[in-house]
Amino acid sequence: MFENSLPLAERVRPHALEELIGQDHLVAEDSVLNKAIGSGNIPSMILWGPPGSGKTTLANIIANQVKRPFRTLSAVSAGVKEVREIIEQAKNRTKIILFIDEIHRFNKGQQDALLGAVEKGIITLIGATTENPSFEVNAALLSRCQVYVLNPLTGEDLMTLLEKAITRDPAFRGREIEIREKDALLKLSGGDARRLLNIFELVAESSAGGTITITDDIVMDVAQRKVALYDKAGEQHYDIISAFIKSIRGSDPNAAVYWLARMVEGGEDVKFIARRMVILASEDIGNANPTALVLATSCFNAVNMIGYPEARIILSQCATYLAGSPKSNAAYLAIGKAQQVVRETGDLPVPMNIRNAPTSLMKEHGYGKGYQYAHDYEHNFSAQEYLPEKISGTLFYDPGKNPREEEIRKRLKTLWKDKYGY
Repeated sequence: MFENSLPLAERVRPHALEELIGQDHLVAEDSVLNKAIGSGNIPSMILWGPPGSGKTTLANIIANQVKRPFRTLSAVSAGVKEVREIIEQAKNRTKIILFIDEIHRFNKGQQDALLGAVEKGIITLIGATTENPSFEVNAALLSRCQVYVLNPLTGEDLMTLLEKAITRDPAFRGREIEIREKDALLKLSGGDARRLLNIFELVAESSAGGTITITDDIVMDVAQRKVALYDKAGEQHYDIISAFIKSIRGSDPNAAVYWLARMVEGGEDVKFIARRMVILASEDIGNANPTALVLATSCFNAVNMIGYPEARIILSQCATYLAGSPKSNAAYLAIGKAQQVVRETGDLPVPMNIRNAPTSLMKEHGYGKGYQYAHDYEHNFSAQEYLPEKISGTLFYDPGKNPREEEIRKRLKTLWKDKYGY
């Protein structure tokens, strides 16, 4: 029934302001945006709102009502080259409306490429973002745009939208549709109109005969079988990043790159993924391979400069390297144990020999007395006391059982003899 056709969400996309659901504060007759559209003099703008709240739909409606050429780019797959090509086109014709989805994923260089054209009015920019534009859009570009906030769709909004879609779409004519339960539809959609309609369509496709019955069990069954759901703000967000990290920790690069692909396809923030790998490089690899932290930090800096789509390659390189590295959580355990001792013992005094003595008065009171400068001794080492007396000899860092840390253990054991039990 639905073969060779656009998804339901595209087939029933509104084409006029009065058809838009859930954004009355923007599209009401006396609203600023409505008046601007009516005059045909629309400003460059940033539409900020959660997924599926109508940002793309509103951009299409604006272009349709002011009857201007409309071009679209996705920041996930486009770059400076595509932006400049559209700007060149706009110089030779009626002012183009350029819609950039997920504009927060453009890096500084990509956003800067828009500045001149927006400022001179060569293009009218409509950017869509799920992130706070104050943090994710360059100040210079943001100052040239109006920011309009779209509200999350309520459960009532979503059900109204679904009922209108069923009524409008020819695919459902002549079929009996019974919505017995709606909780699963609303939960899985997460306030996202597009996801709601896509899930409903999948259930309809799987329904035999002329009757489409919607229950929570049916919706969950279809979703689990057919939908690779990824909600950046919901439970799936945390489940998938958990699976990603645990796959790297478990030294499985194949699983790691799969979960990475799930996040990339779901539009996850590139900095969020990279940041978690920086943490993992110390927590789970540590001194077993110190280069891991260097690479992870470089990865974070690189993807922040590059952005999608190329950033996925850098993320993949880092994830597979970390997964293939030897593992150790010794540094992670060390700081945890040390913090626990600090909480239990409080502010223990610093041994006098390693206190700072910048003044003669401090020296007279014994500050720094007896300190042995390590480089003055054989092997650049002096077996003096560095811990408070009360916890002297406490082992915090216990090197892991891997070649690199075994070398560290061997050296520490030679230096400290039996003091720390290495």
